[in-house]
Amino acid sequence: MEETGVAIDVLEFNRQAIILQSRLESIKSNIFKLAGKEFNISSPKQVGQILFDDLKLPIKKKSSTGQASTSEEVLQELAEDFEIARLILEYRAVAKLLNTYIEKLPNIVNSETGRIHCNFNQAGTVTGRLSSSEPNLQNIPIRTEDGRAVRNGFIARDGYTLVAADYSQVELRILAHMANEETMLKRFASKVDIHTATAAQMHGLDVKDVTPELRRSAKAINFGLIYGMSAFGLAKELGVSNSIAKNYIDSYFAQYPGIKSYMNSIKEHAKKDKFVKTLHGRKIYTKDISSSNGMLRAAAERAAINAPIQGTAAEIIKLAMVKVQEWIDSLPSDEVFLILQVHDELVFEVENSKVNKYSKK
Repeated sequence: MEETGVAIDVLEFNRQAIILQSRLESIKSNIFKLAGKEFNISSPKQVGQILFDDLKLPIKKKSSTGQASTSEEVLQELAEDFEIARLILEYRAVAKLLNTYIEKLPNIVNSETGRIHCNFNQAGTVTGRLSSSEPNLQNIPIRTEDGRAVRNGFIARDGYTLVAADYSQVELRILAHMANEETMLKRFASKVDIHTATAAQMHGLDVKDVTPELRRSAKAINFGLIYGMSAFGLAKELGVSNSIAKNYIDSYFAQYPGIKSYMNSIKEHAKKDKFVKTLHGRKIYTKDISSSNGMLRAAAERAAINAPIQGTAAEIIKLAMVKVQEWIDSLPSDEVFLILQVHDELVFEVENSKVNKYSKK
């Protein structure tokens, strides 16, 4: 993948740069109007002075130095009531896209190959996931329209098409297997939509009566629990009260008791052994699991639950990559190139005449 590299449409990136620079100037102008003066929006200190000293917005959290925090989490909370916080968040997101990808990537295209060649690191993450660097092509945002537009700037070589293949809800499937959660395993085996089925049972509904909003809440729990989300975290995610979020989680564990048992047992193993294991035997150490510092201990417990799941997912995609490369090597030369791995997704360049043949599900 490092040697093959990735092609980009430099003209498309230049076009997007012009559009986003204009957007950035417009956002900046609106921020200055609300602030009543100009300041450096990229300076957390100056942002803090404007928001909390000048505009007297409520201080939600303080940094380790005692200064009012202007973190993304704080701004998201303030953005619910104050337009200036929402605009600062938007400014940061657009500026990051510009600086990290849209303006940077065209400048690092290799002059000999005409492609971008990043590094893939085998030992860069605790869980064993491959990580991408110089540049990081695994972290391009896809939840925003701007982020998706950046992806449109990636192209295939002449005569080829980009084809992506990814695992469906791989970490949730691994959790169901590791927890031996029979209800969830049966649902995956029967190919029902796991989030809809979860929502239906949580709310005592028929599957056909589950609304998009109820499915979203079930999805937030399904994936949130993998990362140790609390009732407080879920309440913020869904915009509901802590008591409603707790009822959701209690209802979820009543439906999937195996997951609750797994989470409790994995924390106990981590406390006893000071490590957890992936399905393929890779040890991931949890040194703070018995810390007297409550925050460190809670973070270590969340990692202990997540690490075997995410680590196993990393192993599965690596094994798949080995098998896929063996398959590619068995084909006539230059029909397929594996160019990128983005966690549970593989991206290929496939010769146009072979796309239908090789991309069948």
